[in-house]
Amino acid sequence: MSASRTSAVHGLPLPVLVVLLACAVAVADGPPPPPPPPLPEEVVVSVASAPLHPQIDELISMASPGFADYAADVCTDAEFVRRVSLDLAGTIPSAGVTREFLADATPTAQKREQLIDRLLASPQHARRMQYVFDEMLMERRPGTTIPVAEWQNWLQQAFLDNKPWNQLVQDVLAADGVDKEKRPAAKFYLDRNFDVDLITRDVGRVFLGVDLECAQCHDHPSIDGYLQRHYYGITAFLKRSYLFTDPKSKQKVLGEKAEGDVKFTSVFTQEEGATPPRLLNLPAITDPKGTEKQYEVKPDGKHRGVPKYSRRLQLAVAMISTDNIDFRRNIVNRLWAIMMGRGLVEPLDLRHADNPPTHPQVLDLLADEFLSHNYDVRWLLRELALSETYQRGSRTQTKSDVAATDYSSSLLKSLSPEQLAWSLMEASGVTNQTLAAQQAALLKSDPKNGPTKKDDPLWQEEALHKTLQPHVDQFALQFAHQGGQKTGFESTANQALFLINGALVQSWLTPANGNLTDRLRNLDDNAAVAEELYISLLNRIPTGDEVAEVTAYLDAVSERDPAIQEIVWAVLASAEFRFNH
Repeated sequence: MSASRTSAVHGLPLPVLVVLLACAVAVADGPPPPPPPPLPEEVVVSVASAPLHPQIDELISMASPGFADYAADVCTDAEFVRRVSLDLAGTIPSAGVTREFLADATPTAQKREQLIDRLLASPQHARRMQYVFDEMLMERRPGTTIPVAEWQNWLQQAFLDNKPWNQLVQDVLAADGVDKEKRPAAKFYLDRNFDVDLITRDVGRVFLGVDLECAQCHDHPSIDGYLQRHYYGITAFLKRSYLFTDPKSKQKVLGEKAEGDVKFTSVFTQEEGATPPRLLNLPAITDPKGTEKQYEVKPDGKHRGVPKYSRRLQLAVAMISTDNIDFRRNIVNRLWAIMMGRGLVEPLDLRHADNPPTHPQVLDLLADEFLSHNYDVRWLLRELALSETYQRGSRTQTKSDVAATDYSSSLLKSLSPEQLAWSLMEASGVTNQTLAAQQAALLKSDPKNGPTKKDDPLWQEEALHKTLQPHVDQFALQFAHQGGQKTGFESTANQALFLINGALVQSWLTPANGNLTDRLRNLDDNAAVAEELYISLLNRIPTGDEVAEVTAYLDAVSERDPAIQEIVWAVLASAEFRFNH
């Protein structure tokens, strides 16, 4: 069955066939709707002095006539604690955190802001960003040159340090793989085998939001703004560099020549052209006079070339230049998609005049503010999470045929493989069991420092990650699709079978050591079973009908333990668990 991106997730039937809800087919994204008319200039100016999140909300509201009449109300606390925990920490909250948040009598806006800040400061947030940006930058490629663990550790540390986005990108695009400490950053180049055409396309898609693949042999046949010179302008930064295997260490690194220009010919018109390095329509970058064939280290069979002037290093400089607004528009569009479920420009790497952002003023506002806040990813995610646009419920007050693009309601977002794995482990009790075991082992191996260390959040997160990452990898094998960051959803029969019959998930549902099924079977009151079930798995209190359904089901079975496992399994496999809403 299809999973709606705009309708709400409703009550959950308990029969085992509910698992089929997890096998929703791909959500079809139709042609992009026409953008709303530009707001008058005075409207943009009128909100310019406000904090960012109310500016977002005002621009979103004013872009659609009558928006306030049909837009969804703010989501419930239960919806919010689940949604924001998944988006910022990569997993659903624990039952204890959920109960505490729902019982907190602090004013809604204040306690939500406090939760956002706690999540952003947590080690789980850095891990979530590691997963997100690994997929964005490396598109789930295997670790052919740079081990995946080294790259992921480098990314995680960058987000623990809240490294600015422009600095992170400069590190990636300037890396040559020689320096040991900086070598992981070279994965973007080295694990693409420094295929110049592949890297040219990926630089355009990943960092600029334009897919220039069809402009390699000619101007793009269907997108007027994608020109052959745009493709080769990026190539010109890269063409002089090459993959070099160090004869001593046997490591692959990058070398570079001090000469070589880029020429191209259109296969359609036979027109010839040439271009120095340049990014799209920004000014060309010319080589300094006297640098041709000038080397710090001249290339030969034993030494990689190191020119006095590196065109490839100029790519990093040009990319993060304040003149390059496309760089900022691309990343804020991607961060918006992470939080809202859809990019302002969709697909994320096809921004052009005929596929403009749904809300151009919002995109430009985000880009400008991101620059003024020094490319602070954590700051921008905080502002997005604080907005009413993010905090809306998933039910519109009236039907809106453009709800997916006017942000009148929250869009359903399928859980990433990593979110699904960590959420299943949190819900079933695997996380708590594993942490307790790791803490016990620490106290035994380090009785002096263990009592303090075991309560350190960073140690706890790293211990859980090290132990449970193999489980996460299994989910990635089943649920991940190559091709980088996407906002659509599709599933397969194999994925459903993995959840239904897979030994891994089934082992998590076997009652043991206080896990969820163990806790539930020790509750005599069926109403208490229903509450614990829904709080632990869906982070909400069950409705009266849901309590009655659980009670009736358990009263009707002859064997209580298998029935409880079946209920837990059914909820875990449901659409309500599979999506963030």
